[in-house]
Amino acid sequence: MAERAHAHPGAAGRATAADHPGSIRNVVLVGHSGAGKTTLVEALALASGAIDRAGRVEEGTSLSDHDESEQRRQRSVQLSLVPLRWDGIRVNLLDTPGYADFVGELRAGLRAADAALFVVSATDGVDGATRLLWQECAAVGMPRAIVVTHLDAARADFEEMTASCRRELGGDDPDTVVPLYLPAPGARRSDGTAPVTGLIGLLTGRLFDYTGGERTERDPDEGHRQLVAEARNRLIEGIIAQSEDESLMDRYLAGEDCDTKTLVEDLEKAVARGTFHPVLAAAPAAPGSARQGLGTVELLELITGGFPTPEEHGIPSVTAADGTSLPPLGCDPEGPLAAEVVKTSSDPYVGRVSLVRVFSGTLRPDDTVHVAGHGAAAPDREGRPPHEEDERIGALSAPFGKQQRTLDAAIAGDLACVARLSRAETGDTLSAKDRPLLMAPWRMPDPLLPVAVRAHSKADEDKLSQGLARLVAEDPTMRLEQSPETHQLVLWCMGEAHRDVALERLRSRFGVRVDTVEHRVALRETFAATARARGRHVKQSGGHGQYAICEITVEPLPAGSGIEFVDKVVGGAVPRQFIPSVEKGVRAQAAKGVVADYPLVDVRITLVDGKAHSVDSSDAAFQTAGALALRECAAAAGIALLEPVAEVEVVVPDDYVGAVMSDLSSRRGRVLGTEQAGAGSTVVRASVPEIEIGRYAVDLRSMSHGTGRFSRGYARHEPMPRQHAARVLDAEGGPAAR
Repeated sequence: MAERAHAHPGAAGRATAADHPGSIRNVVLVGHSGAGKTTLVEALALASGAIDRAGRVEEGTSLSDHDESEQRRQRSVQLSLVPLRWDGIRVNLLDTPGYADFVGELRAGLRAADAALFVVSATDGVDGATRLLWQECAAVGMPRAIVVTHLDAARADFEEMTASCRRELGGDDPDTVVPLYLPAPGARRSDGTAPVTGLIGLLTGRLFDYTGGERTERDPDEGHRQLVAEARNRLIEGIIAQSEDESLMDRYLAGEDCDTKTLVEDLEKAVARGTFHPVLAAAPAAPGSARQGLGTVELLELITGGFPTPEEHGIPSVTAADGTSLPPLGCDPEGPLAAEVVKTSSDPYVGRVSLVRVFSGTLRPDDTVHVAGHGAAAPDREGRPPHEEDERIGALSAPFGKQQRTLDAAIAGDLACVARLSRAETGDTLSAKDRPLLMAPWRMPDPLLPVAVRAHSKADEDKLSQGLARLVAEDPTMRLEQSPETHQLVLWCMGEAHRDVALERLRSRFGVRVDTVEHRVALRETFAATARARGRHVKQSGGHGQYAICEITVEPLPAGSGIEFVDKVVGGAVPRQFIPSVEKGVRAQAAKGVVADYPLVDVRITLVDGKAHSVDSSDAAFQTAGALALRECAAAAGIALLEPVAEVEVVVPDDYVGAVMSDLSSRRGRVLGTEQAGAGSTVVRASVPEIEIGRYAVDLRSMSHGTGRFSRGYARHEPMPRQHAARVLDAEGGPAAR
């Protein structure tokens, strides 16, 4: 734990497989963009000896070598794994993006980890998205700790930041969020700030001084003693309450001294149970600095001593391949193999690389495993079909920077990269060939921003389908749809940044360039009134001519009626053999639309009269005449557009309910009702035309400062208001609706 003294571990050697689940810690770093997660990971790697002072790993590359997207945006856009060793413990640090568009990477990190480290900036505080994520981790009992960064900023105040964390994250029991150390400020600068130069351990009362660039230990200054005493009492009371150590409680209430060893053991117990959340401070040194990052050693000791082992964290439920329930598995290297692909990426030299969390059993190179995903017997909610196949495992490795360090095996509880799993996708289960299993999937948000794309050139068109399929296989928060009504290829994304990264990867990784086009909503056409018209197709230009005349009436029908064709020809005006030809012609025209290329629905088309020629009439001529007659009727009666309406559920904090309802109304939405969705949140239900919510994923995030989320589902088609329909028809180049 953070109060134990130990020697610096020295430089890390080549990656070796962990020998027991108890010697593994899987920790995910979460927090808003700009909080300093990636910088903190690099500082921890430096403190552990995994990289040198210049930030280089053994092979000479930098740990911060990011992909093209991250370098250009100067922020993380993907999950990254950094394995370290500390006190004989293998620590798998999972660095997640803080930007909301990349929530899929965050969810993957949470799935692979056994504990979460919330990184908050002392200058920015706790934002709404961090608060929601904290509540989500609390719901599943995930152990959590808080690290406060940016303490050297002018507006930084550790005490105020801790109070904010207690208010925002402590919930009904703020005493569960308590500092484990107090920052010791150094000499005051000319600008009025006092840089943090050390940390005072509240359990031992010792000062860990970083002034000289290396961590040293001494007694705190006299001026700190009163402050330390008050904070120490609060910490001890929180530990006693959450560890439920009655004997320690009795000694504390009797005024006896509580020995440090017992306090540390109870603290470890409370943290691992997910009921107590220590707050630490960290000030990572600048890259290339000779100084040691403040708080990094203390943080590594908390991770290795206070966070749970994989054995202490629950394993997702498993079923047989056919969906039959099975007894729960344990984190046992000798047990049946149950592993999961938490992330899929492509390497230009290696090919597909799968980041795998092993929950049970042991994964070894060259093993043949059973790969299963997307449900046992039916397509998943993304519409992807189930798949099962046997694949041979390639090399196992642990990533570090852009290097891959070979592993001999990956035991239960560990994480490893697997090369050349050509068919495995993110979320798939890996199990033994002779004992196939399927793990319960983790929850992923639906992508709600549509992006219509088309190939940039003929060469791109040949590679487009495969490139998009591989892109979607890597990212479960992306969905590909070929719209049968608009004939557009639509890539559904989480937001604009997610879209930009996806299209960039499509170009750089798979060599496919695409152009984005305006997304078309699947409108429909129907008749505004009854009409009667004649279709005349008569041509004579030498040789066999074409002759067909038919007269039809078209009348609107109730919603959902489709296309109804009725034959009321009398006296043989249209020969019997050509009546099916007229029907075929009008149905084909209806499918294409009569004004704006949207399908015509909910009308009755009645053939009432016509003329034929004994020589020149034909099937093709009457098909053409039927189509012409339908278009003439449309010109006479006027076309009404039907637009799809979505049932929308928006979940936002109570403070934003008014703004959300007002915004939905401005989108021609009808609010159907509201109800509470837990403490401080409200669900707003509404019917909104789909044409009005194409960018709602982006707009809601802006409106609610990242705290709102929504879901949508098709409800029905309704008539579009005349003025809106007129604008659509004008844009399509057709006549305005009447």
